[in-house]
Amino acid sequence: MTRTTSAVARALDRIGRLDPALHAFIEVWPDEALAREREAAARRLPLGGLPFAVKGPSGIRSFAARRLIAAGGSPVGATSVPGPGTHWQTWGLGAHGRTVNPWRADRTPGGSSAGSAVAVATGMAELATGSDGAGSVRIPAAWCGVFGLKTTNGLLPSPDRSGLASAGVLARSAAAAEPYLRHVLGGGVPDAAAPALPLPLPLPAVYSEDLGFAEVDPEVAAVVRAAVDRLVAAGTVRLLGRDAALLDPVGAWTAVRGGSPDAPEAVRVRRTNDERLDALLAGGALLLTPVTPNRPHGHEGPGDLYSTALTWAFNLSGHPAASLPAGFTGDGCPVGLQLAAARGADVRLLAAARAVEEALPAAPVPPTAGRAAAGH
Repeated sequence: MTRTTSAVARALDRIGRLDPALHAFIEVWPDEALAREREAAARRLPLGGLPFAVKGPSGIRSFAARRLIAAGGSPVGATSVPGPGTHWQTWGLGAHGRTVNPWRADRTPGGSSAGSAVAVATGMAELATGSDGAGSVRIPAAWCGVFGLKTTNGLLPSPDRSGLASAGVLARSAAAAEPYLRHVLGGGVPDAAAPALPLPLPLPAVYSEDLGFAEVDPEVAAVVRAAVDRLVAAGTVRLLGRDAALLDPVGAWTAVRGGSPDAPEAVRVRRTNDERLDALLAGGALLLTPVTPNRPHGHEGPGDLYSTALTWAFNLSGHPAASLPAGFTGDGCPVGLQLAAARGADVRLLAAARAVEEALPAAPVPPTAGRAAAGH
């Protein structure tokens, strides 16, 4: 006789077996998670005890976590973020040590939503909350081979006084992220409470390898370009002849983050990029780019290279942006495809992401997760 275990029990079992090696969690709450699952079932709440993880020690108090719990979600634990005193470009520090990439333990999973991405990639949670001030959802999503969404700035409370950081979600796929938009955004976005409906294809899109300024690893660029070509061949995307040439936002982002949003050069860069992005995204077009200019780097750090080069422009402008798995480099590192859409078009962006996923090969699970499933 086969004994059925609950979704939360399965998630907790995977955490117990996988996390001592991956270090994705700083805290795990088995008793509370199982109790919430039973309550969700008894009350017939829509999420039915869905096991999810929250980012960092304060994640359980976030607006997103509260909304998910109210809808019947069951938080299983808090995930790793950069440790005390580490530079903002770093990764995560879990209860057992430094968080590792589930595809290559010698590489970082990215940050700062490091543990959230690892937990989702390995099935220790079905989705996870995150926050993204420069790419902190999209980068770990790309480097762990999962879906990550940064919502439009201002739709949800920002954890950062500068307003650059926006709430986000990580999940195995865009389809799996849908409960987040439905129950967290709710009335904040038109139609967010309803499932994302299929969009008419092909989707108008602009492709840019470098946004006009970034230096991109040729193999990373080739993986993303191959994914875009596949989308065009499948009739999912129709490329437009628009030139995506933005100004490098590094100085403007740094000024805003440092409390000087009215610095003349920062104002000029933001105004120029806003105008160019509005033109690029006119008529419901998407903007497609690599998520990062580089593949996952080692635990010693990125050196002089900004992994955020292609992501933080959208934190300054406020546009929603997502990361989807695009493929792998020859040395086994996941690469992400970034999709950006008009401000407030979060539901449409999710629908576009679902269409893109259907046209691309299914994202595999990391070897660690596959071994765990086989041994269950």
